[in-house]
Amino acid sequence: MKHSDLNLIMKSTLLFILFFFFIIPIQAQKGLDHLLQTYNTASIPYISVEELRMLQMNDSIVILDARESKEFNVSHIASAKNVGFNDFSSEDKQLQNLNKNIPVVVYCSLGIRSEEIGEKLKKAGFTNIKNLYGGIFEWKNKNYPVIDSTGIETENVHTYSKMWSKYLHAGNPVY
Repeated sequence: MKHSDLNLIMKSTLLFILFFFFIIPIQAQKGLDHLLQTYNTASIPYISVEELRMLQMNDSIVILDARESKEFNVSHIASAKNVGFNDFSSEDKQLQNLNKNIPVVVYCSLGIRSEEIGEKLKKAGFTNIKNLYGGIFEWKNKNYPVIDSTGIETENVHTYSKMWSKYLHAGNPVY
């Protein structure tokens, strides 16, 4: 093999690596940004998964999962309480016992349903609500742990449907 052929192969390989590790994640982030701008009004401020991970060590934060119980049972963020979406009620006992001034982070698959639940919590008098940007998908995409209904760490994430699963880049999608 000629030196010039080897050089061309090395350049091609380097370009592929750069594309795979830098361009694809940037495009995926742009896709998520566009999705959330399309469906959300940003009425509930976002919190990043990195910020939530730091706050998760703090016992005075409440994490609410706005997905349905079948999604929650596949996996959820540790310490999250499932409040659901379709049958959500701010009159739920687990919400009635909460201090309405402590920090509350709401999440769903990507951050769309959780904004709506955040708005309902705001109307119910909660004062410090954040919406997890990118939801559990972004949490898992950053390789943060999720647990199943038995409390054991899992790679599975319920993606609601095949269409939405394109935003999950880590873990195992479950429909």
